[in-house]
Amino acid sequence: MKKWLKAALSGALVGTLPFVPAIAQTGASSPVALPAPAAPFGGIIGTNYSDSKPAFPKPVAAPAKAPNVVIFMTDDVGFGAASTFGGLVPTPNLDRLASRGLRYNRFHTTAMCSPTRAALLTGRNHHAVGNGIVANLTTGFPGYWSEMPRSAATIAETLRLNGFNTAMFGKHHMGPESVVSAAGPFDNWPTRLGFDYFYGFVAAETNQFKPALYRGITPIPTLEDGVLDKALADDAINWIRNQNAAAPDTPFFLYYATGSTHAPLQAPAEWIARFRGKFDAGWDVLSKEIRTRQEKQGLVPKGTRSQPRPAEIPAWSTLSPSLKKVNARAMEVYAGMLAYQDAQIGRVLDELDRTGEGKNTLIFFIEGDNGAAAEGDANGATNALAGFNGFQETDEQLLAAIDDFGGPKANLSLGFGWAWLTSTPFPLFKQYASHLGGTRNGLVVSWPGHIQGGGTRSQFTHVTDIVPTILEEVGLTAPATVNGAPQQRMDGISFAYTFDQPKAPERKTTQYFEMMGNQAIYHDGWWANTTPGRLPWTWNKSSGLPSDYKWELYDLKRDFAQAENLATKQPDKLREMQAIFVSEAQKNNVFPLDDRMTAERFLAAHSAKPQRDHYTYWGSGVSIPSGQAAPLFNRSFTLRADIIVPQQPVSGSILALGGAFGGWGFYLKDNRPVAMVAASQHREDQFRVAATQALPPGRATLTYNFDYDGGVNGGGEMRISRDGQEIMRGRIDKSISRLVEMTDTLDVGMDTSTQMTSDYPEGGAFNGVQRVDISLGAVGLQSEAPQLMR
Repeated sequence: MKKWLKAALSGALVGTLPFVPAIAQTGASSPVALPAPAAPFGGIIGTNYSDSKPAFPKPVAAPAKAPNVVIFMTDDVGFGAASTFGGLVPTPNLDRLASRGLRYNRFHTTAMCSPTRAALLTGRNHHAVGNGIVANLTTGFPGYWSEMPRSAATIAETLRLNGFNTAMFGKHHMGPESVVSAAGPFDNWPTRLGFDYFYGFVAAETNQFKPALYRGITPIPTLEDGVLDKALADDAINWIRNQNAAAPDTPFFLYYATGSTHAPLQAPAEWIARFRGKFDAGWDVLSKEIRTRQEKQGLVPKGTRSQPRPAEIPAWSTLSPSLKKVNARAMEVYAGMLAYQDAQIGRVLDELDRTGEGKNTLIFFIEGDNGAAAEGDANGATNALAGFNGFQETDEQLLAAIDDFGGPKANLSLGFGWAWLTSTPFPLFKQYASHLGGTRNGLVVSWPGHIQGGGTRSQFTHVTDIVPTILEEVGLTAPATVNGAPQQRMDGISFAYTFDQPKAPERKTTQYFEMMGNQAIYHDGWWANTTPGRLPWTWNKSSGLPSDYKWELYDLKRDFAQAENLATKQPDKLREMQAIFVSEAQKNNVFPLDDRMTAERFLAAHSAKPQRDHYTYWGSGVSIPSGQAAPLFNRSFTLRADIIVPQQPVSGSILALGGAFGGWGFYLKDNRPVAMVAASQHREDQFRVAATQALPPGRATLTYNFDYDGGVNGGGEMRISRDGQEIMRGRIDKSISRLVEMTDTLDVGMDTSTQMTSDYPEGGAFNGVQRVDISLGAVGLQSEAPQLMR
């Protein structure tokens, strides 16, 4: 451990106790405790109605003249993507919000999905509410449990208990994977976090064409047509109309968190076509164009310096014509997705204006829950997460699949060059809380009649500041207790003072940042940060423990885009900043630091779930999220299925775990049993063992035995038996470590995710499954738990 860290920690006991909440400040405009106690009966009770006086309980009412509150938040959008912040993708509806409101060019997120959402909804730092990492990588420490504490009520719950109607649409991604099922528990779902109504998905991402949707806690059928962004807007508009019809005088809180532009990048073909040829000039030329636009719009001080393009990202001019074509098309898809999303949000804004609600609605539009995503590969990927399964997509495969980009046959993500471009003018990307490219996102605030439009604000602000700002503007203060739970301190600070004071001194003077070992601290205009131990192009390598990372120092008052490292020139200042970071980290449950992206890390997250070695599914129609399913990864297993074989040959699914981009499938093809594994959607990464003879009609017990070789993504022998008699054996050359689409399911007697195979009709329906039993062998990873390959 570095000497500076040892010194900072000397005499301190770190990580031994969970965070002890401090009671929130309260005021006269809000009840000390929520819900407010019931008022005593105000009438008279006599012997009969004739000598009695009735009095009805008064419903909770919001403060007089309280506005509606709407939060829009997009996903994986870098600061320099949207036209509103100088980017090349037209976002006219965000532009119109900015024209009647304010743009903030020093607003910050946490650098990752779940942590930003937890901080946004609670007003507390992400580690302080147990969300120091994405919900998929939960670990057994208080800052990383992914459990929302009752001591940190959401703004939705606070407003609901103060008389607001509340609704959420879109991406939730809070709470550990172990709670995502029909069995719950549902404490971390939107409807238990203060939202009266929820329509959306609960995982990190979902397929735009076949999203895994819930209404409340009930899974609902996927879309019949269109894409998810349109469905979200349709449902939000319908909710606004019905809320207005039933209670026109009741203010509402609407939280709308679209899943785009998170992978998979998918959009209607006609919207992608709008951008054909728009990015052929490449990232080097276009980055200069964005910088010019940003300076012209007053978003970036004139003469701002930026760090040069990382050497690992090639100059556009050095790419082959084929790779230029592949990269340009991927960016066209990204642009089409962002533009289409803006158009759908525009429909919601139109409805607010049409119904007259727009003039009394305070809107926060956060363009990105973190910076641009550099999680694809050098030139993008049609199946980025298949890297966990040992799949390495070649340039030739990318070019061959180019016509599928943006459609249902590709799980597309951008390459490093475009992530760098859309982060302009800041260095690095999502995951890197150490650098502004990961944490600096555009914010627009609009409130007609209360905020004079068209200005830019440059005070330092953070996602935790949204809640205190809302409370101030609706006339409430943070309660001391909510539903009987004492509330911990509010970490955010209202920035409502900036609405009419463009030059007011900033009130947020200190803010720590940490994500996956990448650390930073902001204090009085200075920024100190670690140099990442792992970068996207060296994804499976790390340079030691996070406590050993080197540190950098920047004076953001003079260096807007974090370009000049002053660490060697001002070592005393750096040590001061490091000490502040450690102090903040101790207060917020940041320790222990963890930068692992290994099989070991995923196994640690999996260990938080109830462990079983046997699973039983009672027949066709069962569909559960993959996080609750039998984990057929890196291990031997036996799957036994009791089925009824029909008289006429049938092709259908017995059990499907995953989808077209990765998974296991067990099915009948013309009454012949088949086992398959897909490490990607490419045929050469799919392996099948199929019986040569059809099963006779009637009852049968099929058994699939997989004997695993060991290691990560290893192969093995598959044996298929009928009623105890082996009918086929064959080699599976490679298996998988995880699924690709995070809303994939385990389905019995059907295939509801992106379809595993074309060997059966769409949907894979087979109602002859009576029961499926799965027995698991031990996980066959090598003891050293090697780094997973990109």
